[in-house]
Amino acid sequence: MGKGPGLFSDIGKKAKDLLTKDYLQDQKLVITTETESGISFTSSSLKKGDLLTCDILTQFKNKNVTTEIKVDTNSAVSTTVTVDELARGLKTILSATVPDNSGKLEAQYRHEHAGICSVVGLTSVPVVELSAAFGGEGFALGGEVAFDTGSGVFKKYNAGVGLIKPDFSAALLVSDKAETLKASCLYYFDDIKTTVAGEVLHRLPNSNTTFTVGCAHALDSLTTVKARLNNHGNLGALLQHEFMPKSTLTISTEVDTKALDRNTKVGLAVALKP
Repeated sequence: MGKGPGLFSDIGKKAKDLLTKDYLQDQKLVITTETESGISFTSSSLKKGDLLTCDILTQFKNKNVTTEIKVDTNSAVSTTVTVDELARGLKTILSATVPDNSGKLEAQYRHEHAGICSVVGLTSVPVVELSAAFGGEGFALGGEVAFDTGSGVFKKYNAGVGLIKPDFSAALLVSDKAETLKASCLYYFDDIKTTVAGEVLHRLPNSNTTFTVGCAHALDSLTTVKARLNNHGNLGALLQHEFMPKSTLTISTEVDTKALDRNTKVGLAVALKP
């Protein structure tokens, strides 16, 4: 359903994605292949320093049911089954991991005036999470809580309000058990294919405030450049190019402008899709 306030996790997501998404400081390679029967295989490798991790994801879709099985280098096997539109506006996600023997059941319900998500851990003393957003198209007010049934305490409680228009969005969030305030906004200049975003993050316990501004510009239909800078002097930039249909190359870098003698961090990500 395209209309409605969405889920609580959608509040402030556009600005967050512009300021954080694809700013990878490691080397990552993702290769996806697909069979004629609709089964897709995705292999991912990530190198952080001298540590190399890999995983293989198998995905199969049948009508409104999607099944995913992922195996990583630690011999962990994760299975996720997603049923979309089990009822009108309802999506359910069941996931489990071995040998951790962990799992959870998630249900998402979207309505034109509400978006509700509940997550229950599949253990004898589960953590129960519930989030909700209310409003309409372009406006949302909501919150989320997580309750540990084993200890009997709330692990988190957050609240927020968001405003989304075709060329503008803004959000105000109270998180980390009311210890962090975050305000963000985003504006899209359609005539020059440029998006700008800003975020103010204030932590109440130590009165620490971080200001971050960023922008994204589409050089053409295949190439996008992004940049961000905060008041601590951390400058990041990236270039993303679609060199083949659905296949992208992303080069990102980050430098501390207050300590230019330090090594500059450089990330490289390649995603190959059929």
